[in-house]
Amino acid sequence: MLPNIGCFKTSLRMLARNRLASAGLSLLIVFVFLAMAAPLLTHWHILHAPDQQDPVGLDADGLPRTAGGDYLLGTDNLGRDVLARVIYGARVSLSVGIGAMLTATIIGVTVGLLAGFYGGKLDLVLMRLTEINMTIPAILLAIAFAGLLDVSGRTIHLHPAWLSWTFLDFSLKRGAVSVFLIVGFVCWPGMVRVVRAQVLALREREFVQAARALGASDMRIILGAILPNLLPTVVVLAVMSIANTILLEAGLGYLGIGVPPPAPTWGSMISEGQPYFITYPHLVIVPGLAIVLTVLAFNLLGQGLQELFGSK
Repeated sequence: MLPNIGCFKTSLRMLARNRLASAGLSLLIVFVFLAMAAPLLTHWHILHAPDQQDPVGLDADGLPRTAGGDYLLGTDNLGRDVLARVIYGARVSLSVGIGAMLTATIIGVTVGLLAGFYGGKLDLVLMRLTEINMTIPAILLAIAFAGLLDVSGRTIHLHPAWLSWTFLDFSLKRGAVSVFLIVGFVCWPGMVRVVRAQVLALREREFVQAARALGASDMRIILGAILPNLLPTVVVLAVMSIANTILLEAGLGYLGIGVPPPAPTWGSMISEGQPYFITYPHLVIVPGLAIVLTVLAFNLLGQGLQELFGSK
């Protein structure tokens, strides 16, 4: 147990020495802290409620206010606090991004493991399905899936209309859960190829052949011998994929088919502020900068982890 703790501390020190990774991790800590503390900040009246339409949040002409006074980053076209909406938007973007990453990782690792380990016709079928998914732009596929959803909930029939198979019917409702599932379902193909290539190399290694010679089952070989050796690669891919999932969620929010209001999202904030960009650029710049910094943070952290694992 002690060697593992020592190895963990050594890894943290190596990660801390990497300036890019340290910068990314520092940014993430700030965003995560603000996102988690947002309800307390509202309770202590440091922040306004993100959906509070304050009459004094608009000027005499009914237009947004610029930064200053009670509104550190100004207000939007409905008199809502931009800073509060950006901080609460971090809760949505981070939760959807991480949830979508987990969904994509589970699907991608499973498909890559099966294709690489068993090969043959299963490999052929799974990789052709993966390549078909990769030919379709992720944003278009996400829009198609999001079109099946509405705010009130809609019954989806996974069977021909003339068959009354109610056990294949389920209801989908537009919200954070459905959005991260959609984003996760369209982001998994990129991980499959990398995992499959790693498995093709690992399955020929001596420790795998020894386990097979001792009569270990396929499941035990996959979970006990191959998967642990894949973890460094999977962790790096997963961290860097969060940046893509956050971008995709912001794109859906910008198009108005992401997490529905009144939940504030960075993409919807940019869409709502776009008509006022010339006179009130903060309505677009602030949420846009939040997206850029978050995506940059995850990419820097992923690059640092890649260098850390590659040096061992």
